[in-house]
Amino acid sequence: MPHAVVIGAGPNGLVAANLLADAGWSVEVLEAQPEAGGAVRSDRGVHPDYVSDLFSAFYPLAAASPVLADLELQKEGLSWEHAPRVLAHPLPDGRCAVLARGAADTAANLDTFAAGDGAAWLDLCAVWDRLGPDIVRALFTPFPPVRAGVRLAARLRSVGGLRLARRLVLPVRRLGEEEFRGEGGRLLLAGNALHADLGPEAAGSGGYGWLMSMLGQTYGFPVPAGGAGVLTASLVRRLERRGGTVRCGERVTEVVVRGGRAVGVRTEGGESVPASRAVVADVSAPALYGELVDATHLPARLLDDLRRLQWDFATFKVDWALSGPVPWTAPEAATAGTVHLADGVDGLTRFAAQLATGQVPDRPFLLFGQMTTADVTRSPAGTESAWAYTHVPHRIKGDAGEGALSGLWDQREQQAMADRMESEVERWAPGFRSRIRSRRLLAPPTLQAMDANLHGGAINGGTAAMHQQLVFRPTPGTGRPETPVKGLYLASAAAHPGGGVHGAPGANAARAALRGRAGRRLRPPGLPWVVRAGRDSPEKPRSTGRS
Repeated sequence: MPHAVVIGAGPNGLVAANLLADAGWSVEVLEAQPEAGGAVRSDRGVHPDYVSDLFSAFYPLAAASPVLADLELQKEGLSWEHAPRVLAHPLPDGRCAVLARGAADTAANLDTFAAGDGAAWLDLCAVWDRLGPDIVRALFTPFPPVRAGVRLAARLRSVGGLRLARRLVLPVRRLGEEEFRGEGGRLLLAGNALHADLGPEAAGSGGYGWLMSMLGQTYGFPVPAGGAGVLTASLVRRLERRGGTVRCGERVTEVVVRGGRAVGVRTEGGESVPASRAVVADVSAPALYGELVDATHLPARLLDDLRRLQWDFATFKVDWALSGPVPWTAPEAATAGTVHLADGVDGLTRFAAQLATGQVPDRPFLLFGQMTTADVTRSPAGTESAWAYTHVPHRIKGDAGEGALSGLWDQREQQAMADRMESEVERWAPGFRSRIRSRRLLAPPTLQAMDANLHGGAINGGTAAMHQQLVFRPTPGTGRPETPVKGLYLASAAAHPGGGVHGAPGANAARAALRGRAGRRLRPPGLPWVVRAGRDSPEKPRSTGRS
């Protein structure tokens, strides 16, 4: 009997399994798909000579994550590659905002939009230099981040205190207008905010756009050499060397609960897999509480809160095998791994407004990836392995374009949406279509079929908006991985700190399981344990008022 069963071999599940194995636990990971990785996989499905990442592709959060750093995955074959420039956002007039690996280079680019904007950028960088390490530590530790939070609070006063806090909760449009005279800096912040589902007018989008920009400038937007699947393979290899096992093609259909405690799981094939210490679930919150755990074991309030859970935007992605480099009109874009395509901040607002009103955008904002530019092993010399994704509503009320897209996502609708995206690329790179050798379309239902955590094509496990973060993630509560069922821990992006490939939800769940086990061993007879401020402490039974 394994000490722990982990449901799901995505990055968070594999991180949790590795940390439990490091502590000497026997661990069995059960994955529904034919291969491990969740949303971190690659293949040659677009063209046999091209490596394509199926879902996620660039990993600034992984590069910054102390969780992944501590696993020393370079010993398992993982290495990172970088494009010459991190990010570019071309404009119709030929100018191009550029995020570089050095603050001085980024600032010099922004000065071409408006004199003084470079200095304004360096002021934002100075704040990051003071706070960045503590922000990263706070982001990737269990909530509340007591130690990192204390350090962060102590440093806040030196960089503006409440005034800085105000800046970080601003909508990114307002932050950009306050900090920059020209459009370049505003574009970098606003485009990076939309790596989550935070439009230019969303509260807190300024802070998120600033965070992603600073992470990109500090760590880059790196890619695993050889494909996203190399990151997954390194996690699996490390786990197996420590005695853990990963079984693919094993869909879990039930978490077995006895006496209020998770004691194992059942698979679709009818197998019972016991767990003597913990069950760790790298699944969405609705899947865990609405499907795997019987409602009789859960508080009615939690089930009611789940009805209010908000998903992040649905996603539509296209992968391309290109016969040559993308023919950008802005030369700076040719050297960036990631390219944002939209008609300025106003174009981003228009895009977000169409999503909010249930319309398929007529001019979708594209996040475009140039993988061979970042890693030359991805395709033959002189070619490009590329992709782009955009967002669409979960519930489509209408089509702002001319394709009459309804959300059926049959073959006609998929082709029409891909053509719309390619038309957008053509605006910034005339002749792009002539270089397409083959393409692959990944509509929202396709993404979900390939990874159940990507509900309707939502890639972040739920909205990144302020009302569903920290103690509100996934529902109002503690913001921690513990669940109402003893021995059961939530380890997916549904838990704090949310989406992105950084391993923190998995690490938080593993550490909670280890603490829970230690608490059971050390608990004096007759004293139940409660969790307060991240520490286990005994509580005497309260009197019932009866003799």
